[in-house]
Amino acid sequence: MSIVVDAMNHLFNFPETLEKISFSSSSSRPHQSDENSTIPAAVDILDTPKEYIFYVDVPGLPKSDIQVTVEDENTLVIKSNGKRKREDGEEEGCKYIRLERKTSQKLLRKFRLPDSCNASTITAKCENGVLTVVVEKLPPPPKAKTVEVKVS
Repeated sequence: MSIVVDAMNHLFNFPETLEKISFSSSSSRPHQSDENSTIPAAVDILDTPKEYIFYVDVPGLPKSDIQVTVEDENTLVIKSNGKRKREDGEEEGCKYIRLERKTSQKLLRKFRLPDSCNASTITAKCENGVLTVVVEKLPPPPKAKTVEVKVS
């Protein structure tokens, strides 16, 4: 599994500090209903001078079903055990002729954050099927100061 993660990081040039990405493989087909499957949600990560911004696709999931936590002080965890509501036919005699979208969407992604992140100021918002998580960066440590050695 780590070979796949290393290959993905190399292809997409993820910084080493963000390399721990949890992928979950599922052998279920679109028409099958697998209540225990986990989807690997698509994520874009933007590195700005002041913060990291994670954009996660969560179509059809209500924000109340999405959890954003920090484990072990530096692991950002995004998960959901959400269920998407399937629309019923309004008229009698209506029926689905194809069901490809799952109603159960268990989502799990993990990201190891760099030491320069301020985990206590993480914010998250969900709008139009996209979860946006902002992780503020700490200011860089002061540069080393050279002290002049005087002769007495």
